[in-house]
Amino acid sequence: MRCPLETREDREILVAYSAGTLNAGDTEPLEAHVQSCATCREFVRGQRVVWEALDGWEGPPVTADFDRRLLARIEQEVSWWPRMRSRLGPLLIHRALPVTAVAALVVGGVLLERPSPLRVPPSPAVVQADGLNRTRWCARWTRWTFSTSSTIR
Repeated sequence: MRCPLETREDREILVAYSAGTLNAGDTEPLEAHVQSCATCREFVRGQRVVWEALDGWEGPPVTADFDRRLLARIEQEVSWWPRMRSRLGPLLIHRALPVTAVAALVVGGVLLERPSPLRVPPSPAVVQADGLNRTRWCARWTRWTFSTSSTIR
């Protein structure tokens, strides 16, 4: 048998054994393992101490008017929201409302502001190619202009 403390599911079996609620078919192999495994033996001893302490504990006696007092307190109990609103209401209306309005205007102004699109300068290769095209165009125009001007005169 492998050690029950290795997995969470098997620990529950060990807790049930310690409480005395494990069925007889599972108890015999587990008893043999507990006798041979010091860790499980210590675990079972600790669990039995806890169970014995819980069995020996007695709560204080309930008074005769406990139910009546509890129900009266439940009826008096006010939800947390009305309590918070009654305490913070004047503060929220007189101080926080103008601050909230100004903050909303600032946020609205920032969101509605439309900055110009970011211009990315062209790469040097594009500028150089564009310059060559302009130079070729200017040279063609100059040749055409001079060729046509000499024929017009």
